[in-house]
Amino acid sequence: MWVFLALASALFLGIYEVFKKLSVHKNAVIPVLFVSTLTSSFIFLPITVGSSLYPDFFQRIDLFVPDIKMTDHMLIFLKSMIVVSSWVMAFYAVKNLPMTIVGPIRATGPVWTLLGAIIIFSEHLNAQQWVGVIITLFFFYLLSVAGKSEGINFSANKWVFLIMAGTFLGAVSGLYDKYLMRRVDRMAVQAWFSFYQVAILLPVMVFARWRLPKSERTPFHWRWTIPMIGVFLVIADYLYFNSLSYTDSLVSIVSSLRRGGVVISFVVGALVFKEKNILLKALYLTGIMIGILLISMASH
Repeated sequence: MWVFLALASALFLGIYEVFKKLSVHKNAVIPVLFVSTLTSSFIFLPITVGSSLYPDFFQRIDLFVPDIKMTDHMLIFLKSMIVVSSWVMAFYAVKNLPMTIVGPIRATGPVWTLLGAIIIFSEHLNAQQWVGVIITLFFFYLLSVAGKSEGINFSANKWVFLIMAGTFLGAVSGLYDKYLMRRVDRMAVQAWFSFYQVAILLPVMVFARWRLPKSERTPFHWRWTIPMIGVFLVIADYLYFNSLSYTDSLVSIVSSLRRGGVVISFVVGALVFKEKNILLKALYLTGIMIGILLISMASH
């Protein structure tokens, strides 16, 4: 069951990535991120309040948010710090890089998650997983070569550095999620995470928007896709946390399947934004996904 939940999460995550690109394209990044996270918190506010007032009803519909200890709040706040840092980096990178470059880089996340899972959760690396890692990194190298033809030098481009750093932090968050699921109720994690991310981003937005004169700020344009970022992320995360809550779930497989959503964003980048070298980058993305699939199958 947890495998199907992870696949469903991948679908919604792919659509989320599309809305993200449409929202930040020629737009101010931090306000877009703040509004999208505010949308998520608005979704969970009535669920959290309702869980206190009508616990039986929300338990029946599997949306009950229980009371948690202060130490649990601290753990969730730490997750929020990690994720918000990853998002800020990723949103800026998505704005300034082609989706057909961002997608394959994001797809390598399970490799870093796997290596962390080996260290933290004692998930052993076998021969097939090694093959998967090598294939993934090989096609990632080919992607970097293809990027140079578009003027994107992977070793010198700051946006590439940001998306790689954001991907790494995303892998850290994935490992930390498995730790949280063993200690804190999954609905409490998702609900309070949505509140804390707003609290973290508010001062970031104030600083980012008002530290510069108005004439130097990137203007913010409202688009209907902005709140959709929050809506689709809530659904994707609900399915994702549900998958991780199964005791027999493997974080390496869940992370790998979840990254399958990159195919959706890649296709949209090719069709909507008319990006370059599509066939070549599609080949490299296929190679990366084959490597990730080998890792997942070996882990299972």
